[in-house]
Amino acid sequence: MLTANRLEKIMELEQELRAEYQQQLDNQQAAIDAALAEKADLQATIDKQLETIQELTGKASDTQKVEQRNRELHNRADNLQGEIAELKQRLKTLQKDLAAVREENKTLTQYDPARMKKNLDASKKKLAEKQRDNESLQKALTESRKEQAVLERKVAELEAKQTETDAGDDSETPADAPSQDQASAA
Repeated sequence: MLTANRLEKIMELEQELRAEYQQQLDNQQAAIDAALAEKADLQATIDKQLETIQELTGKASDTQKVEQRNRELHNRADNLQGEIAELKQRLKTLQKDLAAVREENKTLTQYDPARMKKNLDASKKKLAEKQRDNESLQKALTESRKEQAVLERKVAELEAKQTETDAGDDSETPADAPSQDQASAA
C-alpha cells in the first residue's frame, strides 16, 4: 500500500503542478500554435515569392536570350551589309571587266576568219560583177567613141562637101548661100 499512497501523492502533486502551471502551459501552447500558424503563413509567402522569382528568372532568362539573339542578329546584319557592300563593289568591277571583254570580243569578232572569208567571197563576187559591168561599159564607151569618130568623120565630110557646094554657089549667088554655121547645124 505504500506504493499506492505514494502513487496517490504523486498524482496529487501532478494535479497541483498542473493546476499551477496549466495556465503557463496553455499560454505556451497558444504561443507555439500561433508561431506555427505564422510560420505556415510565412512559408506560404516564401513559396509564393519563390514561385514569382522562378517566373521572373525564367522571363529574365528569356529576355536575356532574346536580347542575345537580337545582338547576334544585329551583328549578323552588319556583317551582311558589309558583305553586300563588298559584293556591290565586286559587281561594279566585274561589270567593267565584262564591258572590256565585250569590247575585246567585238573587235575579235570583226576579225572572225569565217566571217572574213564570207565577206571576202562576197567582196570578190561584187568586184567580179563590177568588173563585168565596167568591161561592158568600157565596150559601150569604145563603141560609142568609134561611132562618134565615124559620125565626126561624116560630119567633116559633109562640111567639106558643104563648103565645096558653097564655094561653087558663092560664085553664082553669094547672098543665097547658107553660112558655114548653118550648114554644120543642119
